[in-house]
Amino acid sequence: MQAEALKELVVAALEEIKGVNIVTLDVRQLTDVMDYLVIASGTSNRHVKSLADNVCMAAKKEGVRPLGVEGENPGEWVLVDFGDVVAHVMLPATRDFYDLERLWVDIRQES
Repeated sequence: MQAEALKELVVAALEEIKGVNIVTLDVRQLTDVMDYLVIASGTSNRHVKSLADNVCMAAKKEGVRPLGVEGENPGEWVLVDFGDVVAHVMLPATRDFYDLERLWVDIRQES
């Protein structure tokens, strides 16, 4: 599956079960590691885990499996890595603390 289509699949899976404040960052000009970052919040640990699970299930239906999934046990921040697309699903406090959107914007401005 192409990166653009996979990104759209991830966003749709997050929207399907009410992911909060979904942001997509195109990082192709900044790194060779991935093409897109998708960042979303969940309202509770259970919601964060459910969002990540829904992303994995939606991808599986299309024949795509993640390279890795990290952080499911605590459920504060779950990372789903598809290679070209990486999804970060976090509790709002965790998202505010790490502020990945600002980090990537700052990198973009330094380039």
